[in-house]
Amino acid sequence: MKFRYFTLIPALAVWAVFLGLNGSPAAAAEIYQFVSADGVLHFTNVPTDPRYRRMEPVRQPMDIQQTIRHSAHRYNVDPELVKAVIKVESDFNPSAVSKAGAMGLMQLMPATVDTLKVRDPFNPHENIMGGVRHLSNLLGEFGGDLTLALAAYHAGATRVKRYGDVPPIAATQRYIQKVLATYSGYRGQ
Repeated sequence: MKFRYFTLIPALAVWAVFLGLNGSPAAAAEIYQFVSADGVLHFTNVPTDPRYRRMEPVRQPMDIQQTIRHSAHRYNVDPELVKAVIKVESDFNPSAVSKAGAMGLMQLMPATVDTLKVRDPFNPHENIMGGVRHLSNLLGEFGGDLTLALAAYHAGATRVKRYGDVPPIAATQRYIQKVLATYSGYRGQ
C-alpha cells in the first residue's frame, strides 16, 4: 500500500501508522514531511514538493538499550551499572564531548579510544562496547571494588593506584556518588 499524500496531526500517529505497515522501521525510512505556512504537517512517501524532507527513523534508544544488554552480558557487568555510567557521563547523548576531550555516551578519552581500538567514539554501539569493556577491565584490575573501578574510570587507574584509594579529587568523589546513586535508582533500591 502506498500513500501519495495526506495530512494528519499529531505526527507521532502518522509515524506509528507507517511503522505498523509491515512491522519494521524500514517502512518509515522513506517518509517525507514538511510544515506548511498554516502550521499543518504534510507527510508522503512520494515527495512531489521541494519542501519535503526525509524523516529519519528514531531507533537509537532501542539500539542503545540492546547494546547495553549485549555488552553487559559479554563483559560480565550489570546492565544497570552501564546505564548509570552513561546517564552520569553523557545523559545518553551520543554526541557529547567534555572539556577534557572525552567523547560519546560513555565519555571515552582519546587514549582509551586508541587502546580499545574504538574506530568511531560517537557511534553508540562502538562507544558502549568499548566503555563497558574498559569498565570490566577496571573492575577486574581493582578486585571487583566498584568504588575504585569508578574512581579509575573517572580519574584514571594510575591515580587510584598512586593513592591506593579514591583520589582526593572533588570531581571524582562527586562522580562516584552520582553513579552509585543512579545505579541504586535503576536497580530500584
